[in-house]
Amino acid sequence: MPSLRWVSWILIAHLFVLTFVRSDSSSYSNKPEEIPKKFLQFAKEPELFDWMVGIRRKIHENPELGYEEFETSKVIRTELDKLGISYKYPVASTGVIGFVGSGQPPFVAIRADMDALPLQELVEWEHKSKVPGKMHACGHDAHVAMVLGAAKILQKHSEELKGTVVLVFQPAEEGGGGAMKIIEAGVLDNVNAIFGLHIVHNIPHGEVAARSGPMLAGSGFFEAVISGKGGHAAIPQHSIDPILAASNVIVSLQHLVSREADPLDSQVVTVAKFQGGGAFNVIPDSVTIGGTFRAFLKDSMIQLKQRIKEVITGQAIVHRCNATVDFLENDKPIFPPTVNDKELHEHFQNVAGDMLGIDKVKEMQPVMGSEDFSFYQEMIPGYFFFLGMENETSGHLDSVHSPYFRINEDALPYGAALHASLATRYLIELQSKVTSPEQKQHDEL
Repeated sequence: MPSLRWVSWILIAHLFVLTFVRSDSSSYSNKPEEIPKKFLQFAKEPELFDWMVGIRRKIHENPELGYEEFETSKVIRTELDKLGISYKYPVASTGVIGFVGSGQPPFVAIRADMDALPLQELVEWEHKSKVPGKMHACGHDAHVAMVLGAAKILQKHSEELKGTVVLVFQPAEEGGGGAMKIIEAGVLDNVNAIFGLHIVHNIPHGEVAARSGPMLAGSGFFEAVISGKGGHAAIPQHSIDPILAASNVIVSLQHLVSREADPLDSQVVTVAKFQGGGAFNVIPDSVTIGGTFRAFLKDSMIQLKQRIKEVITGQAIVHRCNATVDFLENDKPIFPPTVNDKELHEHFQNVAGDMLGIDKVKEMQPVMGSEDFSFYQEMIPGYFFFLGMENETSGHLDSVHSPYFRINEDALPYGAALHASLATRYLIELQSKVTSPEQKQHDEL
């Protein structure tokens, strides 16, 4: 009897150990709410954090403009090779598309833009841009580092992914429409959803902000040459003054918003370029003006484009001038509005809430800035959000597109973990939606 009792205790202990091991090593799909915090904890570990910081600084030192991101792309491919992650290259000139998981459907994508801006960096620090006149003044270096960080997290848990995460390293977001080129390449044809983020200077570190529906405006650019007849400023009756014509054009363009747009439909028309003449006493032959127009509705963008052309050419005729209008769509395609998917908004709130606490997930107002992430959203459900990086230790942070723009690198783990969590939980939930009807039918049978 005593020996049997010992055997029973041994069996009980063995079963307890097996149960503990199985529970500890079970798939995250059993407790999806735990994924975000575990991923964030992993992203904050010194090995992963320092690795992301090193990548970000390397890219920051060597900024490249749109469709010129050859060295940036090389850095990305080198790191993906080290991680054992397969990828396609080149896509859209310099883009890289990586794949983590089963390699089979369903597919969910996370996106990072790669390009820098034509700005001279005025921040003096150890890793300042080494390329005169070019700078990562919009945080795309950090975006790349965060998606690579997410890739490392996902690769570590690749056997638990219920599908495939597509890593989109995109060129030319800054006006070049790189997202449109990625779409045209066909590499996202089977993707069910896509997520993207942007770091921001005026949201506290550890917080995020987004909204369902229209979030960022659509945007376009225009340039017009107004031609008259030059001459001496003292005898204007012998000239046809294009400066006067251009001045009236600018005033008339402001009426498109103040008198033609619905006050509840936010729109902007800004003339930011005016070039003409080089002497105090000479009326020039021509004047060049240029600017941007923005709106939250696609129909409003179409209407603004039409009316901008009509106003410029019409006002030029009134002042006996000729005008040509170019919307620069070959180099700077018109961006549609960024509109977040309603179901993905709920998904984002759940995942970010589990990671940060729901009080750190803010509902933001729409912003007139624009993003070519909107091209993805026209094709597939997409979600874009802002990641805060402001805290006391970082000091004052300037806004994007400033030569004084700086990154609080403590934000990197949050972006990496959010990317990885949003993708992982999306695949888990998508699988449950697909399998649940079959399971119900099986139970009924």
